[in-house]
Amino acid sequence: MNVLVIGNGGREHAILQALKKSRRVGKLYCMKGNAGTAEIAENVDIDYMNFPAVIKFAEEHPDIEYYVVAPDDPLALGLVDELEKIGKRCFGPHKNAAVIEASKAFSKELMKKYGIPTAESETFDDYDKALSYIRRKGAPIVLKADGLALGKGVLICETEKQAEEGLKEIMLDKAFGAAGNKVVIEECMRGLKYTPGEEVSVLAFTDGKTVVPMITACDHKRANDGDKGLNTGGMGTFSPCPFWTPELEKEVYDKIMLPTVKAMNAEGRTFKGCLYFGLMRTDKGMKVVEYNSRFGDPETQCILPMLKTDLLDIFEAVTDERLSEVKIEWETGACVCVVLASGGYPVSYVKGKKITVGDIGDCTLVHAGTKMVDGELLTNGGRVLNVVAKGATVEEARTKAYRAINNINWENMHFRKDIGIKYREG
Repeated sequence: MNVLVIGNGGREHAILQALKKSRRVGKLYCMKGNAGTAEIAENVDIDYMNFPAVIKFAEEHPDIEYYVVAPDDPLALGLVDELEKIGKRCFGPHKNAAVIEASKAFSKELMKKYGIPTAESETFDDYDKALSYIRRKGAPIVLKADGLALGKGVLICETEKQAEEGLKEIMLDKAFGAAGNKVVIEECMRGLKYTPGEEVSVLAFTDGKTVVPMITACDHKRANDGDKGLNTGGMGTFSPCPFWTPELEKEVYDKIMLPTVKAMNAEGRTFKGCLYFGLMRTDKGMKVVEYNSRFGDPETQCILPMLKTDLLDIFEAVTDERLSEVKIEWETGACVCVVLASGGYPVSYVKGKKITVGDIGDCTLVHAGTKMVDGELLTNGGRVLNVVAKGATVEEARTKAYRAINNINWENMHFRKDIGIKYREG
């Protein structure tokens, strides 16, 4: 079967690498792709946000039998719906289900209505009322732009002054564009030990009836070591989460995962695809921080390398609503992904820097913001490369990853040196 993956980042390259292992996959395509995807798939130079151009291409290529829509924007705007209208089989939720990520206001109201544990919050489309609420609640407090903002529309404000400045940035200065027309203001949840950041990402395959959690991952969202600096799309991940237990998995499945899927069904918004649960462990149990309507980036880069089951089999089972028939198996051990970024990310950075890659041992290189020009590998984005390593333990995997990074370089390359040690005692 010929398969086309839509997207051009590290997540898409990781999905393609997993699909390439399938004995059932014929030719792979990627729209638009990057320098890494070009090594295993045919890159299609079409802007995937130009839906008429995507549909025209699909109609002209009947040999492509399956489409994987990976990024949030085309899902939110209904690309799966449009492809299905012309008879194409797809992996990814419909527009009316992708709203669970596309609108934080929607997801918060869904959780309130169906009793799914999350932080106390209110939603505002009026700046003055939002400002009054901040002054009434005080700090610390969290501000979230309602719409999609590339993972950067969340401000964790430790002081009331920071919150007031952040609100102005979102609602008046439009730092995140139309995504900030509404703002969700919520309590700042603390981890079980009252330290920030006891979070875990749990992705799940679901066909709207069956929910199958994947192995856990922990994301490092801040730009700099020690969880300092601005929020980014993610600077690295590791799997498995060290505090995850069978008891926690059961709690999350019973109180969060299954209720969420049932709530979406009850709302007439059946979700089929990969549903991402961003969770925090608190003294009152596990709570939802956020939902995503697709594979996380860079979580995918450290989860899919551990998958033993054929990914195409899983995708098709989701499409056909027979996920219960597939036994999904995982490797034991650990996996670490370290993101190599352009200096200045997530604010401003220069593209077009020449990348040199030496011996990386048995690590895997997942491309994100790269391109080939006249035979040279160049930077072409904020997050550029992902170094992925597997090992018996997280420590072994991270040691391999950082050893490989010593042999990769470009001008002003930036990466965190503490990926994989989050939550470690001491």
